[in-house]
Amino acid sequence: MSTPDGVAEDMTEAERARVKAFFIAERGYWRPWTETMLEACPRFVQQYARYAGYPARTGPLSERMVELIYVALDSSSSHLFESGLHTHMKRALEVGATRADIFDVLHLVAVQGVASMCQATDILAELADLTEVTAVDEKLQARIDRLGAKHALALNSATRLDPGYAEVLLDFVEQGHPGAGLSPAERSLVQLALHACFTAFNPGAVRQIVATALAQGLPASELLQAIQLGAHLAVHGSALGADVFRQVIAAKA
Repeated sequence: MSTPDGVAEDMTEAERARVKAFFIAERGYWRPWTETMLEACPRFVQQYARYAGYPARTGPLSERMVELIYVALDSSSSHLFESGLHTHMKRALEVGATRADIFDVLHLVAVQGVASMCQATDILAELADLTEVTAVDEKLQARIDRLGAKHALALNSATRLDPGYAEVLLDFVEQGHPGAGLSPAERSLVQLALHACFTAFNPGAVRQIVATALAQGLPASELLQAIQLGAHLAVHGSALGADVFRQVIAAKA
């Protein structure tokens, strides 16, 4: 049977086997949802593999860096995709990531939510007319200036309203990660991916991180790849749908 565009709607078993092999080569896994998709819509599987595999296949980042970005995206509290996290953490270790790298990424995941808190506090300070509450201590301001841009943390309002909170937060940002691990530029790549991903898109934080990363000497091509790696995580919604479809059909049988 053919569709109006002349493309075969059905595939032979040999063709489906080739699609499956191609998907595994591109994405590194095969799960029940992909099997369901292969049966119902093999072109989805084929074209998704090409689309999702493209950034990692063609971009300038190393395999290690790509996998660490996937670790960040799948472990982010805005996504929490355990099976993907298992796949990419295992792969990251296989291609040279260290334990310190992994836990450095997990520290950045924990800091991710602070950028939105800063933006919300700015709105509170503006609308409640709290702009003149407290002068910021010079030493605390120096810490903010040193860390703010690197982590997309616009902490001025938060610090004026509650300097104690700002101090403990900065302690966590400064001291909560492993002594070794990612370079400053690699941290920027991970943070850019986290803030650019549709699951927690934060334009203000993206702007700050891009500016910092460019100042660190990162090329735009690497920043682009970090941004691209988050888009196809939307397929996890399709995976959920395929799994539920399989359950519904099985219950009717």
